[in-house]
Amino acid sequence: MPEQNPGREGFFKSLKNLLATLVAMGRTRLELLATEFEEEKLRIANLLILAVGAMVFLGIGIVLLVALLAAAFWESRIVVFAVASLIFFGGGIGLGLGFFRLSRRPSNLFSASLDELRRDIEALKREQQP
Repeated sequence: MPEQNPGREGFFKSLKNLLATLVAMGRTRLELLATEFEEEKLRIANLLILAVGAMVFLGIGIVLLVALLAAAFWESRIVVFAVASLIFFGGGIGLGLGFFRLSRRPSNLFSASLDELRRDIEALKREQQP
């Protein structure tokens, strides 16, 4: 004779459904994290390619400009090279300081995932309250 305890079956079914929901939510959040990570990786790669390309072209252009100025002011070429060197050192120091300032800022990586998890926790807390 089968056991006549529908409350127990309902409890385990409810628990099973809750577990399935939690696993599905976790899977969705992990997929979101993976997507954000891939997007950030592609963005960084694109930025790196553009930055290296810009540095190469700007570097060649600056060297040619200094050579042109030295040729145009041949009698004062030492002054031209000295002024150009000071400008380059000043620019390098300024950019280096900017790099360090930017590198100390917190990253926004996974911010959307963290917001979703925070909303999930708040929703679960609201459901638990009578």
